[in-house]
Amino acid sequence: MSRRIIDDRYELDPLSRRGGGMGEVWFGYDKRLDRRIAIKFIRVDRLPDGKPDRELTQRFVRESRITARLEHPGVPAVYDCGTHGEELYLVMQLINGCPIATLLDETEIPVAWAAAIAAQVCSVLTVAHDNSLVHRDLKPSNLMLSPDGTVKVLDFGIAAALSPTATRLTQTGVMVGTPEYVAPEQAMAGSTSPQSDLYALGVVLDEMLSGENQFCGATPLASVQNHVARAPRPLRRRRRDVPEGLERLVLWLLEKSPDNRPASATVVYERLLDFCRDLPSFPGYVDAVARHPVRMYAGVVGRIGASPKAETGRAEPVRATSDLPAAAPDVPAAATEPLRPSDPERFRPSDIEMARMDARELKAETRFTQAAELLARVVEPAAHELGADNPDVISLRLELADMLFLAGDYRRAVPEFAGLVAQLTRRDGPDDDLVLRLRLMEANCHAAVGEVTIALAQLNRLLEDEKRFGVDEDRVLELRRQIGLLELGAGDQIRARRTLTDLLPDLKREYGGSHPNVLKIVEVLGSLDGER
Repeated sequence: MSRRIIDDRYELDPLSRRGGGMGEVWFGYDKRLDRRIAIKFIRVDRLPDGKPDRELTQRFVRESRITARLEHPGVPAVYDCGTHGEELYLVMQLINGCPIATLLDETEIPVAWAAAIAAQVCSVLTVAHDNSLVHRDLKPSNLMLSPDGTVKVLDFGIAAALSPTATRLTQTGVMVGTPEYVAPEQAMAGSTSPQSDLYALGVVLDEMLSGENQFCGATPLASVQNHVARAPRPLRRRRRDVPEGLERLVLWLLEKSPDNRPASATVVYERLLDFCRDLPSFPGYVDAVARHPVRMYAGVVGRIGASPKAETGRAEPVRATSDLPAAAPDVPAAATEPLRPSDPERFRPSDIEMARMDARELKAETRFTQAAELLARVVEPAAHELGADNPDVISLRLELADMLFLAGDYRRAVPEFAGLVAQLTRRDGPDDDLVLRLRLMEANCHAAVGEVTIALAQLNRLLEDEKRFGVDEDRVLELRRQIGLLELGAGDQIRARRTLTDLLPDLKREYGGSHPNVLKIVEVLGSLDGER
């Protein structure tokens, strides 16, 4: 049987094809590096004119790069991405293990192991959320338990890449995720945040402990409605050996409003540790006998900060021993310090234009992270040499803020946008169009990292000012729409219903009753009315 070759490098095993919700997964070999790999092919939807969706391809490459930045043992390494014909593909580390979905079909998961699996997922979510990346589609089939007991979280960035909300925060209203595991705000408003992932984790943890997904309905729509309207059933009514504290934690994760859920994956991780300190044997799934290098490695790292002196608050500082000098005396001090391109004395005004030209070339190749790092190295010395109010410096900072946003690094983008807003407001006034745009971008960054309360406060102040300054009606309507959907995503259905009800006649008057935004608002209001 002939083997399919991708990009003259990746050889697919013809017997390894696996179907999936978004495409196919194949196992194979990287001929160049002589290693086993997994390749995920993503189906590309066609536009009404029959052409493939190029924007989706661009999003896919962007999200693949963001995912590749995640350095965590619980995230499979991303080796490559590209296109083959009209298909997108992602080349990844091949993971040996058992999907949690299979585990649920085959056995009852011990309570401690359910908590341990969820705790490891929290560890992965912590690094992802710190990098402004939300999974959006956590479910048992995306979690893999390896024989050494470690858990891998699969398909990071895939759901995000296939959603218009991945790069266009104003285009909320498109649900991404699996109906049986989707958070209420994700289902109703297309709004995602770290708390959306925590909700999905709560559904998975509840299912691992009870053996059933209590929100699963006869149809996808029924499942979505259950997440929105059905109160979760306490675990101990369905499995008596579940500790009371673990039951409370699951109910906390399953709160309908994201603001009422745990503040972070770190909080959940710390709560879960109490329930998985002693892990029983799990024959057939986890090899507890063999000496696994990963467990050896983790056993040492886990001792950091756990010495008796550290626990009693009497930890002593680490000192260099007499036979190991702190530094080699024959090495010049300057040789131990890396050259820093951002040193003010090495800055030349021409560096600004060179950096901007290089950044634009990188941007054209969608290498946004590298472009942002390049610009960031020049901003500080430029401001030191030319002054913070220099037009070239401000222009450089604007490009840096936009590049961070495009790279999905929303946490670093927030202070950049906020600083520019303050500076340009003083220089050009609060009604300047660029100032208003930067305020919107700052609010969008807060929304992207789950700081919905801050985002809504900023957007409502922006709306008041845009009305006062006589901004274009299209922009005002779009801002009102975004506020309403964000309120809905925050779980404030009363306020969202009022905002969207007031907005609907204005949208109809401006665009007509068949406009996509009008139809979406009608649909959302209909679902809200159905919840009464």
